[in-house]
Amino acid sequence: MIERPIRIAVDIGGTFTDLQVLDGRSGAVQAWKTPTTPEDPSIGLLRGVTEAAARFGFALEEVGLLLHGTTIATNAVLERKLARGVLLTTAGFEDVLEINRHVRRELYAVDPDPFPCLIERDRRLGVAERLRADGSVETPLDEASLPTLLARLDALETETVAVCLLHSYRNPAHEQRLKALIGAARPELPVSLSSEVSPEIREYERSSTTVLNALLVPVVKAYLGRLEARLGEGGFRPLVFLVQSNGGVCSLRTAAEQPARLLLSGPSGGALAAGRIAQLLARPNLVAVDMGGTSFDVSVVQGGRVSVVTQGEIDRLPVRLPMVEMRTIGAGGGSIASVDHGGRLTVGPRSAGARPGPVAYGRGGTEPTVTDANLALGRIDPEYFLGGAMRLDMPATRAAIAEKVGTPLGLAVEAAAQGVLTVTNASLGAAVRLSLFEKGLDPRDFSLLSFGGAGGLHATDVATEMGIREVIFPREPGTLSAYGILYSDLVQDIARSRVLPAVPASLGEIGALLGALRAEADARLAQDGVAAAARLLEVAVDMRYHGQAFELLVPWGDVAAPDAAALATLVQRFHTIHRQRFSYADEAEAVELVTLRVIAIGRLPKPDAAEAPPAARPALKGSRRVFEEGAWRDIPVWDRDALPAEDRIIGPAIIEEAFATHWIGRGWAATRAEAGALIARRDA
Repeated sequence: MIERPIRIAVDIGGTFTDLQVLDGRSGAVQAWKTPTTPEDPSIGLLRGVTEAAARFGFALEEVGLLLHGTTIATNAVLERKLARGVLLTTAGFEDVLEINRHVRRELYAVDPDPFPCLIERDRRLGVAERLRADGSVETPLDEASLPTLLARLDALETETVAVCLLHSYRNPAHEQRLKALIGAARPELPVSLSSEVSPEIREYERSSTTVLNALLVPVVKAYLGRLEARLGEGGFRPLVFLVQSNGGVCSLRTAAEQPARLLLSGPSGGALAAGRIAQLLARPNLVAVDMGGTSFDVSVVQGGRVSVVTQGEIDRLPVRLPMVEMRTIGAGGGSIASVDHGGRLTVGPRSAGARPGPVAYGRGGTEPTVTDANLALGRIDPEYFLGGAMRLDMPATRAAIAEKVGTPLGLAVEAAAQGVLTVTNASLGAAVRLSLFEKGLDPRDFSLLSFGGAGGLHATDVATEMGIREVIFPREPGTLSAYGILYSDLVQDIARSRVLPAVPASLGEIGALLGALRAEADARLAQDGVAAAARLLEVAVDMRYHGQAFELLVPWGDVAAPDAAALATLVQRFHTIHRQRFSYADEAEAVELVTLRVIAIGRLPKPDAAEAPPAARPALKGSRRVFEEGAWRDIPVWDRDALPAEDRIIGPAIIEEAFATHWIGRGWAATRAEAGALIARRDA
């Protein structure tokens, strides 16, 4: 690492690929953006690295570490560009994937949209075997039927196999044996085991997660192959880690074997950055909003900790893996505005994406977007988009808004564009409100951390609607997810389900299970080359009241050999979290432990970043005509990079930087703070 001092973090989004470059020699951190290449994201990645090297003056062979957030797995699921898979399960349980949880989201729909099922019925095969709930064998695995099974796999032109046998989370022996038999006969056929991917209770969620993992293995392996083939170009041979949905990174080996852990990997970088900023600015309570070109992601930092959940979903498919808790809606700069047949103005979730993009990009887009609305109102400088790297087409933008929004609604261009922003801000505020209210949290106790290329244009308006009095614009907000990735660590989550009463009599079994989990975690970190001094193990437990159908994740610290006092502390912590989440707790009720988790963290070296001093040029760039509160007005425009700490910018005002523009609304005032952050506060 010392010989190759450059560290690069990459976040590949739907519209742009964001880079953060850290030079370990000087501590300088630089940001760069380049358009995403949807046909092969690795092309845009390598292009961005090459452009950054030319811009910031380093050689490709000096790059020692590449931390890569990718949407390859997410997009493959959403677009159904998946491998042909087969699910092997205990005979008689082939339909669990289709039965799912009988959840009906559209209660009154005559013809409700059915839940997605990624593997058809004729590709779900039963295996003769059976384990009991305690892991003991009721029916041994029928190995004599293997030739028939292999023939079925061949006839189905199987590219990948998912194996999810009944109660394998308690005893993986049958799954492991089945994988060994298939591997010996068909060594090229990838096999995903539920006991390896998600060894947790609840058969449907475990099956869904394993199927997703299996179907993604060929997709992600193909992408990693293309990426590795390009890594040698120009001497560019860094050590590569991929970002997981839990906010940590993993090796290429882990990513290839368990690609389901990459789902939602890119947005988790923003949550990581929010946690770091909460520490740097001593703001323990933040609601972080990431508004990019395609989506708007909301995550919550409470008490200095980023919220993590043990189960998420993608396109209504449950994923039983730890991931940063996040709410995502289809509202970004590229979200398309349209008027429906009933005369109602809608914005999103359809997006113009990277190609053709908003009308303003001049790449063939014809439908107006949120970015177009901001441009039409003068909030974006058409000559300074991406720091002047892209010139925006104002006449085409105004014509598209007039045709698609203004004329159908009988509005002038300005009123139509303002309507687009009003609808957008209402959607953004609703997502923030729901993320806080569902946890029993008051928005007035939080600061809003705004980032993403489009976030700064909406933050103060959304905060005003929410009653939030402080907005933080971090340094380089347009690439903040990449900044969070830049300071990430290796993280592996290891879990085992075992339903036990939370009483001292269970300590023997808890201690034995915890010891096995810690040993496995330590071995995995060693396999990834993490030195003993850089390893950290954290324990958490899924807990519930006896009879409940859901659990809460309760942190337990770095406990190794728990005693009665440690268990009592854990139970009390559960009551506290339950009361906070649901407004009640019954300390007389029996409590159960459902799943024990060990989070294995391998600390990566983190050179300190140097804070750049204000640029030696005037902070006030001039003024620009902006449509504000029903009229065109001359609004001052400020250069963020040149702002000294003593300047106080009174809204309405615009603050520009290379990859973001910030709107400081009327009644707000902004100043430069530590760590290069810009903090806006609402006047009383």
